Order: sequence, then structure tokens, then C-alpha cells
Amino acid sequence: MWGKRKDSRQPDSSPKPSSEDSGISAGSDSQKGSREALGSLAKSNSRKRSHAGCKGAGAKIEIRELEVDGIAVSLTIKRIKNVNLRVKPDGTVAVSAPPWVGEHQIAAFVREKRGWIEARKRAVAESPQSLVENASPEEITAWRAAVEAAAPSLIALWEPVMGVRAGKIVYRNMTSRWGSCNPKTGRICLNIQLAKYPPECLEYVVVHELCHLLERGHGPRFKALMDTFLPDWRKRRAKLRS
Repeated sequence: MWGKRKDSRQPDSSPKPSSEDSGISAGSDSQKGSREALGSLAKSNSRKRSHAGCKGAGAKIEIRELEVDGIAVSLTIKRIKNVNLRVKPDGTVAVSAPPWVGEHQIAAFVREKRGWIEARKRAVAESPQSLVENASPEEITAWRAAVEAAAPSLIALWEPVMGVRAGKIVYRNMTSRWGSCNPKTGRICLNIQLAKYPPECLEYVVVHELCHLLERGHGPRFKALMDTFLPDWRKRRAKLRS
């Protein structure tokens, strides 16, 4: 049991190396009909959505859906300098490329990175986010039970150390935050999905929320307090972001 809102990316080795950050977005459906995986990909049969009115660096020109050796690819043509490849959180393979790069070059690049793509898809399928999306009611119940069992003792441990007193403790299955605190009432809410992470991550969230009873915001004073009480809090936070 104990182990809202960046996906992995792979820089191009040809024609120029680069990388592209991406947000969480819905994947595209595979291109209907079969395509030849060997040689150049057909240009005229790709579905396109025109963005001719867009101007400036990074502006999208069109979106196509390709298939390369059985790999469905969402291709975005945009005004950028290099070709970028990434696997989105939903497992979609996305490529962005400048207009001057041909489809045969893109197809060759995808074939070259096939091993990396398959590895990333496996990692995505085993990620906490994927586990949440596919969790059964029984698993969600187990998460809640684990966090409800562990959190009270952690709160009781840290209250005297920090000189604070928590109010009501509630547990929610949240998608955008790990916890929350109402400084006026002392009410603390904890995300039951913390059960999927190492125990030190739950302790980090507990200390973080208790710290808000001393400082409302996340400014320098808040960070200084976290440094005092939990010097390795940044490493623990990084585990939740991995």
C-alpha cells in the first residue's frame, strides 16, 4: 500500500536536439485506415485541421494523425525550430515538428525511438495517476483506510513540536492537491491517494498543512518554517511530483 496537474519527453537526435514541455491533455484517436510503415508516409491522406490564421513562434499550423509501424502518433505542425517527441500521461504518442520536416523524417525518428516510447508507455501505465484512473472501489476504500490509520498519529506527533493544534481532520479522494488547511478553523483535509506513496510523503503533507496554522501563504516565512521542522521536505515533495 505504502509505496492537480509533467509528462515525459524525449529530445530529437535528428535533425536538431530539443525538448518540449507538455501539459496533461486528452489523447487523439488513431488515423483510420492502414498506412505503409516502410518508406515515406502518405501526406495527402492525413486528417488535418487548419490553423492558418495563427502567427508567431510556436503557433500551430495543423494537426495530423499518423501511424508508424503500428504506433499511433498525434503530429502537430507548428512554428518551432526542432522536432519534439513525448508520451502524454494518457499514453498518447505526440510529435511536434516545424513545417520544413517531412513525414518520412518524422516516421524515421519515431522508429528510432520505438524502444524509448514503449518504455515510457509502460511507465505511464504503472504511474500513480494511471492507478487512480483505473482504481476499483475496493482500492479506493483501502487507500482511505491506510491514510486514516496513519495520519492521526503523525498529527499528534507534530502538533507539540510545531506548537499548533489541528481542528477537524477529513479525508478526500482529490485530483488537484495533496492536502488543504483552513487556518481559521484548523480544519485539515488529506488526499487518500497519498496511500500510494512512501510514508514519508504523507508526513510531508501533514507537516505542510500544520505549517499553514503558523503561516497562511507559501512565501519565504513558510519555507523557512518548513526548513526548520522538516529539512528534507523538498526531497519528499519531489517524490509526489515524480
